[in-house]
Amino acid sequence: MTATARLSNGSELEEFRSGFPNICGSEAQINAVVNQNEPVFLPNTNLRLEDITAGFACALHMHQPTIPGGINGEVICNLQYMFEHPSVGDNHNAEPFTWCYKRMGDFISQLISEGCNPRIMLDYSGNLLWGLRQMGREDVINNLKRITCDPQYQPYVEWLGTMWSHAVVPSTPIPDIKLHIQAWQHHFAAIFGYDALKRVKGFSPPEMHLPNHPDTLYEYIKALKECGYRWLMVQEHSLENLDGSGLQHDQKYIPNRLIARNSYGEIISITALIKTQGSDTKLVGQMQPYFEAKGRGKQKIGNCTVPSLVTQIADGENGGVMMNEFPRDFFRVYYELRDGGGGKTGVVPMNGTEYLELIEAAGITPNDYPACQAINQHKVWQNVDPNHATPEAVEQAIVHLKQTDHTFHMDGASWTNDLSWVKGYENVLEPMNQLSSAFHQKYDRLLQHDPSVTNSFEYQQALLYNLLLQTSCFRYWGQGLWTDYARELYQRGEALVRV
Repeated sequence: MTATARLSNGSELEEFRSGFPNICGSEAQINAVVNQNEPVFLPNTNLRLEDITAGFACALHMHQPTIPGGINGEVICNLQYMFEHPSVGDNHNAEPFTWCYKRMGDFISQLISEGCNPRIMLDYSGNLLWGLRQMGREDVINNLKRITCDPQYQPYVEWLGTMWSHAVVPSTPIPDIKLHIQAWQHHFAAIFGYDALKRVKGFSPPEMHLPNHPDTLYEYIKALKECGYRWLMVQEHSLENLDGSGLQHDQKYIPNRLIARNSYGEIISITALIKTQGSDTKLVGQMQPYFEAKGRGKQKIGNCTVPSLVTQIADGENGGVMMNEFPRDFFRVYYELRDGGGGKTGVVPMNGTEYLELIEAAGITPNDYPACQAINQHKVWQNVDPNHATPEAVEQAIVHLKQTDHTFHMDGASWTNDLSWVKGYENVLEPMNQLSSAFHQKYDRLLQHDPSVTNSFEYQQALLYNLLLQTSCFRYWGQGLWTDYARELYQRGEALVRV
């Protein structure tokens, strides 16, 4: 049976169109849904701000790339490839990985039935959601549907939006950033419904990658806000204060206001929740955020005193810690909280939007949050007068800084400091940019005259390959087979936009 999402006026959003995932064609309806501003968690939360000293927020990131690795080169999920080739590498983990994608539906319902007060944030790429359907893993999808769509579980589970095809934002062509964001919203709504999409207000960037080029960051935040997002999860070392100094220790445990100024001097901002420390899965796998929160207390924002929040994300399936130790410690922590007061006082679990709604209901506004910006921004604006900025002046400053400051770069920052998503991957990036350019050359003018073009199969198919080529795995997983996959996707996409 094909899943559909229904609007109040009776219109439906199909999960598949012409055999491909629904990633476009209903932009007006999606926009109307996501830009509703009523509280999401506040009406139903069982937490009271005055009872809380500190909170911890844990998110699980799940992803498998789409590859041309099926029979006759069919595009399939890498998870399916793992099942079909169990003797290659660590492909024997295919079923344990699949269990990890499914298990939160069991964990959350069990904990609630046992008197606990759990919280979890979920980040699944569009590639993975599509792949699970391709594989016929209805057991996984239905488990996720239960904790997403059943009202009794909604206070405990928060979905985070992301880029549909796991694209790292700094090296994604600017016109495609919003297309990834909208594609994920389409796909999520088709699976889980418009009501579920309406509650998705936080955004989790692939690889925790934050662009620091002034124009890319500005367009990224602009796209997020236009798509209804209220906040963004950001890695602490990808940020700086407006004067270039690092974030203060306490500053990492309250919301910040991430400010972006583009090369025309225009300013935009969004609330940022700071992901602390590195990307070691042990941090979430062993519930480190809970133990860190036990050492935190309340802080002052403006005229209000609020609980600190320790925010952390990790791969939900990758590695022995997440596969084996996380279930043990997840339950152990929630039993400890239940037995020590019900998990509603002192140190408590909270989801990101829930925390923001609680503290803003107490009188805080986003303008009260400390201001920050992407790393290296202060160096640019020391060389360019922000009040008289031009693209030429900004570009000249960037060139000068690259020549004179070995610590300066415009590659953005992510969970890892020792990996560039640009250097050494020109053989993927150049075709990626070429395909994107050809896609927009073909369709942008058509869309200006007729926005319904996004509902055509030709546009849907071309968009799919354009987004698939931008998946970070084709760089992160090294040269060889993975760059060959990228070349094949490029050739198919190029054939679609050439006709």
